[in-house]
Amino acid sequence: MKNKVLESRLSDEVMDFITSRKTLLLSSLKEDGTPYASYAPFAIGQDCLYLLISEIAVHATNLRANPKASVLIIEDEDSCGEIFARLRVNYSVHAENIAVDSEAWKFGIDTLAARHGSRINNLSQLADFKLFKLQPQGGRYVKDFGRAYTLAGTTLAGEVIDHMRDGHKPRAVA
Repeated sequence: MKNKVLESRLSDEVMDFITSRKTLLLSSLKEDGTPYASYAPFAIGQDCLYLLISEIAVHATNLRANPKASVLIIEDEDSCGEIFARLRVNYSVHAENIAVDSEAWKFGIDTLAARHGSRINNLSQLADFKLFKLQPQGGRYVKDFGRAYTLAGTTLAGEVIDHMRDGHKPRAVA
């Protein structure tokens, strides 16, 4: 984007929106390639997202077998102005299962606990709970009709933001 002021404002909007949400929708792949969608509470790390998921959940198994996933953070239906253009950001992510005895585990758990409270500390003591760090591999921020932006790079706010101008076109009548 050539307008650096606008790009900075959009980056701030993306981060403000993500911060306002507590859960995300997660799509992972089963071993046979079948997509599986669910949700999880998340926390914001240093240009990444953290999830604490039980290995009883399908997602934990999927992410350990295939670290490619997709995340959707979306405005609530009951508070949106237009159901067809809900405010949202989505990312393609690479999931890393963080080792329990690492500094990264402590940082991720502390980050989740700061956002979601003491339940995180209790859950993190259970052997079946796994910590995943989700690193963006690009995404999209949609504000409304005609106001969609690609988020390029490996940061949550996008290293480069581009307005998607080739969008809706009238249907040709035969």
